[in-house]
Amino acid sequence: MRTVAEILPTIVGLMVAVGVLRASGFLDFLSDILAAPAELLHFPAQLIPLALVRVFSTSAANGLLTDIYATCGPDSPEGILASLLMSCTEAVFYTMSVYFTAARITKTRWTLPGALFATAAGLVASTWLAGWVVQTMG
Repeated sequence: MRTVAEILPTIVGLMVAVGVLRASGFLDFLSDILAAPAELLHFPAQLIPLALVRVFSTSAANGLLTDIYATCGPDSPEGILASLLMSCTEAVFYTMSVYFTAARITKTRWTLPGALFATAAGLVASTWLAGWVVQTMG
């Protein structure tokens, strides 16, 4: 097992990268680009940054989730979808970097494609389930 001092740079690097993406406005730029395809999939454009950041960091995604709750409300369709999205997806890159570094795994094989596929499936499932919940409630 590796020590915390050996794993810490990976964690700090991920957190700094997500902070830079969020502060630079790149997530808003990416949201503007992906808004049209997201609309076809019935996915709200204001949740695109949450979906993108969630793949990298749970902590940063929680910050975006709080912003969504403050803007739209937790019981709104966007709030329900955001909650389900957080439950149905994983911080893939954070998890891989921490656990693979700790176990000294260098050949990840199909881990990243499989994890990204599972995240996409979670995104689709949460979108469908949120639509069903909102339709049932309303």
